[in-house]
Amino acid sequence: MGARTEAPPAERILRLLGLGFRSGQVVIGVDQIRTGLKHDQFACIVVASDASPRAHDKVVRLAVGRGVPLIGGPSAETIGSRLGRPGVMVVGVLDRALARGLADAAPGSVQTEA
Repeated sequence: MGARTEAPPAERILRLLGLGFRSGQVVIGVDQIRTGLKHDQFACIVVASDASPRAHDKVVRLAVGRGVPLIGGPSAETIGSRLGRPGVMVVGVLDRALARGLADAAPGSVQTEA
């Protein structure tokens, strides 16, 4: 039997986001995520590596202020293509177990401060 290699962190994040998307446990879009953050709905936020200044100003600052962990993800185009959407800059994760899996998939990219 051949040794099984572990997927790179970006691929693990994408797989988990796809699972969350199919199960309705993630929210996509700056405006929807801002609304959810104001109502303390998210266990974490995944931020694309190339997220726009608007996404940073509107989502990242609010998430940090609310104490919601941020997880660095791959590019917006990569996230979007995996979720069947155009570029996705931010993804709000509703499920705590999924958020833990994402944090475990990318241990060095979890941020809780600006």
